[in-house]
Amino acid sequence: MKSLSLTSRISLLFAVAASLVLLVTGPILTQAVEAHFEELDRYELSGKLELIRNLFNHASGQKQLDRLPQQLDDALVGHPGLAVVVADATGNIWFATSGANFPRTLLQRCISQPQECRAGALQQWQQDGVGYRGMAVSITSGNGMPYAVAVAQDTEHHEHFMGKFKTVLAVAIALAALTTAALGWVVTRWGLSPLRQIADRVAGISAERLAERLPMAGLPAELRPLATAFNAMLARLDDSFRRLSEFSSNIAHELRTPISNLMTQTQVALSGARDKDEYKEILYSSLEEYERMAQMVGDMLYLAQAENGLLVPGQEQVDLASETRDLFDYFEAWAEENAVALALSGATSVVGDRLMLRRALSNLLSNAIRHTPRGGAVQVSMSRNADTVILAIDNPGPAVPAEHLHKLFDRFHRVDSSRHRNGDGTGLGLAICKSIVEAHGGTISVTSDDQRTRFEICLPA
Repeated sequence: MKSLSLTSRISLLFAVAASLVLLVTGPILTQAVEAHFEELDRYELSGKLELIRNLFNHASGQKQLDRLPQQLDDALVGHPGLAVVVADATGNIWFATSGANFPRTLLQRCISQPQECRAGALQQWQQDGVGYRGMAVSITSGNGMPYAVAVAQDTEHHEHFMGKFKTVLAVAIALAALTTAALGWVVTRWGLSPLRQIADRVAGISAERLAERLPMAGLPAELRPLATAFNAMLARLDDSFRRLSEFSSNIAHELRTPISNLMTQTQVALSGARDKDEYKEILYSSLEEYERMAQMVGDMLYLAQAENGLLVPGQEQVDLASETRDLFDYFEAWAEENAVALALSGATSVVGDRLMLRRALSNLLSNAIRHTPRGGAVQVSMSRNADTVILAIDNPGPAVPAEHLHKLFDRFHRVDSSRHRNGDGTGLGLAICKSIVEAHGGTISVTSDDQRTRFEICLPA
């Protein structure tokens, strides 16, 4: 099933919210109107009772009492729907307007207990399909005779109004819900226009246009984090595509050289008859190229494993000082040949994979020896604080240009733009060092000035 658009969802939510508010408000308004009508009836009935009470208070003689029914008829002219009944102390009906047929219970209490029926309580009842509100009180005439008086008002006109009111209110709620949904759709569509603009802009971005960025100016505050995150993603993709392009170019160059050497040597070998020693020399030379290519392929596979999280270091205690001394012994002949001294200060150990850490140290040491001028010294220092082991390798020599420092750990990156290779290494050593250190949860960095170049490894203690 096709999902609703964001505009439709928000419009429906607007309609539902408005409907709920109106449905809650409707009964409150209805009760308020009904209470208002009840208060009007109470006020009207209380006024009529005061009128009747006043007439009885002034009737002190029999003649005045005899004239009271006529006075009551005259006083009640122009009050349709109003009914009045007056009963004497024995319960006999003394006066009643036309159609006044009250329930007996309305007068009973005022007849039996006149002293407790001074202020009438409003009562409601149904009779012959017509609703009434009424009240009864006990009054005393001027000659001291007690009477029970009941007044009532039919509520048919109120009920008729309330019926129309409820109908109109229901229609208003329905129309309000539809109107709110329509306005919500218009407002939401207008409000989401920046999102559509972003979508249109994103649709035009391709692998060839990764340098484009989403404009931040004028974006609502809610969309700025999204645009910022998307721009950051584009920057990462652009950098990844650039690195991939450089990597493809570099690997093609790195493989072309040994393949070209092999082809040349083979062509030379086939160009004429050779003795056994010459063929043997050519095969040794070819073997060196094969070994270099095998090492390059092995290093690339190693880096691929690291990038996919497949390097799982072992958990053993590794004495970094001991490993460094062993590597000094291994590189001693080469260092002496280049008149480079090797020095170690400090000692510490970490938990990790011994062979992997040894490989990283070996790569860094060989790199330092290679770039140390004759008569210089490679200094390896180790220290430890509360939670970090720091291993630094310093070598003298010319400074690495600042624009190359952050690229030294990239694959095949060389400071020499001519890509000239002196027959040592594959250009992947520092990239492998970084992968090994990061697999152990550490970091590696490099600084360089006119006096020295320093590689520093920080590992969790």
